Amino acid sequence: MQTDKITMREKVGYSLGDVAANLVFQMMMIFQLKFYTDIFGLDGAVAGSVLLIARVVDAFVDPAVGIITDRTKTRWGKYRPWVLWTAVPFCVFYVLAFWNPGIEDKGLVALYATVSYVLLMSMYSFNNTPYSALGGVMTGDIRERTSITSIRFVGSTIAQFVVQGLTLPLVAKFGGADEAHGWLCTIGLYAAICLVCFVITFFSAKERIAPPPQQEVNLKADVSELLSNVPWRAMFVLTLFVFITLAMWGSAMSFYFQNYVDQAALFHFLDGLGLVRPEGEGAALLTSFNLIAHSEADAYAIGFSLFNMVGALVQFAGVILLSNFLANRFGKKATFIVCLALTAIFTALFWLPGPQDVTSMFVLCVLKSLAYAPTVPLLWAMIADVADHIEYVNHRRATGFCFSGVVFALKAGLGLGGAFAGLILSAFGYISGSAALQSESAVTGIRLVGSLVPALLFAIGVVALCFYPITKEFNEMMQAELAARRAKNGEKIED
Repeated sequence: MQTDKITMREKVGYSLGDVAANLVFQMMMIFQLKFYTDIFGLDGAVAGSVLLIARVVDAFVDPAVGIITDRTKTRWGKYRPWVLWTAVPFCVFYVLAFWNPGIEDKGLVALYATVSYVLLMSMYSFNNTPYSALGGVMTGDIRERTSITSIRFVGSTIAQFVVQGLTLPLVAKFGGADEAHGWLCTIGLYAAICLVCFVITFFSAKERIAPPPQQEVNLKADVSELLSNVPWRAMFVLTLFVFITLAMWGSAMSFYFQNYVDQAALFHFLDGLGLVRPEGEGAALLTSFNLIAHSEADAYAIGFSLFNMVGALVQFAGVILLSNFLANRFGKKATFIVCLALTAIFTALFWLPGPQDVTSMFVLCVLKSLAYAPTVPLLWAMIADVADHIEYVNHRRATGFCFSGVVFALKAGLGLGGAFAGLILSAFGYISGSAALQSESAVTGIRLVGSLVPALLFAIGVVALCFYPITKEFNEMMQAELAARRAKNGEKIED
């Protein structure tokens, strides 16, 4: 039966795939643009264009992946094998995307950045699309599906904490004066962890929902049913604008802390938290991760890392304590609308703090992270519901193709968000590589990209959600009907 309970072991094993994916995704969202400007030395507009061009080239990969995975037939199922098959090349391309080969010509540097980013994004599709689809066929039970995605995003939040909180200290620890070497060692470490996580996911998760046995292969029908499906269109627009916003805000905050925040005030704030002269048993641990600010020169790296850690920890708590409770009580749609609207408001408020008002920045970080946390697992649970809706209406199922469109929106948002951030910074006069050289206009651009602009884009996501028609009551009725159909047809994949 599709309502079988999923063991905690399987849920945790599945979640490790998202730990791996987010060790890559968070790096691209937070540090890719800054890596291109400060390590590769590319102009902000050129760096943003690299991200945008790579997305255009990669645009045809996502639907192809969905088509291929839906037609895959193995003893392990349709989607699960791809997590294993793509593990090694995914990790290799991850390292290459953050490796500075020492090329002097900026045109060749831009070409290398574009090619390496395209390869990484393409492999991301071949890995993450089937991984996400796998979560949609592990069970048809609404509560179990929400539980799976909640645990999955506990894993992703742990990866977020590691990448956003430890990357800059690890780069400094491994690289010393050679920052490029520090990046290479840090990414190499993350890639090794990714490989282990992907292997565990493959051996842990199982597929239980298959397409109706009478379903014939029909690409034209798959495309028509997907594009005409109102819930899918709403989720596509939502995903696109949410990830444009996340990429833009994530990229901007690094510049925000380095170029807008007063470093003396930030150093004083860290001193008050015991991160300048630590005492007790925790001092050795902080030192081992290079989380000690010895002078104002260290304030940016340690302060920004702490800012990200706080956000990740609050989001982690919010996912665990709020997501399941709110979704089960009020429904996924209502929960998402309210929480995303609050996220937009708290994002806009980042325009208000002055350069020395570090405490207010951290308070806003807590509020924004808490508001956004319940939405984190709901996005993918709702996409699984959309795949069910397509089956419910058309008596045909193409889970991989359904998820591939959303992964395309995610990656398009990631590329567009980084591109828009780079273009806006360049338009306002940002100079690559030095905080001391930034003009008042450039700092204004940084503040806009870190507050008002992403808040507006979040608001567009809220509007898109209003057109999503799968309410809690409708979903319960739909799942009962689908469960009856599957029980009648005996649709199940055995491992």
